[in-house]
Amino acid sequence: MKELKEAILKYGVGIGDSIVKVDSFLNHRIDVELSTLMGRDIAAHFTGKQIDIVLTVESSGIAVAMTTAQALGNIPVVFARKSTSLNVGPDVYTAQVYSFTRQVLNTIRVSKAYLPAGSRVLVVDDFLANGAAIEGMRDILTQAGCELAGAAVCVEKGFQAGGSRLRASGIDLYSLAIVDGIDNGKILLRED
Repeated sequence: MKELKEAILKYGVGIGDSIVKVDSFLNHRIDVELSTLMGRDIAAHFTGKQIDIVLTVESSGIAVAMTTAQALGNIPVVFARKSTSLNVGPDVYTAQVYSFTRQVLNTIRVSKAYLPAGSRVLVVDDFLANGAAIEGMRDILTQAGCELAGAAVCVEKGFQAGGSRLRASGIDLYSLAIVDGIDNGKILLRED
């Protein structure tokens, strides 16, 4: 997606050989106009897939999940929680997800009431590194008897194995921008 790639090249910073820092517009400070455009682009890719629900993981994926759901016709967004909460009962689906960025193992959970069996679900997230978040959400959807209609990410780290592994497993994976590497702090984007 042209607008996202331009923002990455203008504002993004590569740290070391694996960290793509784009928090000034994507996942800490959010550029609402860009998020809206990303949601429309994702929705256009999945047009005709009859999506019932958009699923993401808290918290960085919520903004683009919402704009995607709005562009798909104002369908519900459900987000998997990374921590326990008093207002979420014990009747949940869970999966273990290792966070590449935080270097921790999280148990993600979704209330069973929010994923009706038979729903067609689109998974949306901000980043894809090793694919653990999408695999965890796919596990939850399997437990719920839902169908994974596809997955979309804003930024895929093409130099890590997640995207290749998910595509090989049959997931319709759509990435708005793919980073092929980092060279002296400069983010190298894949050409279309």
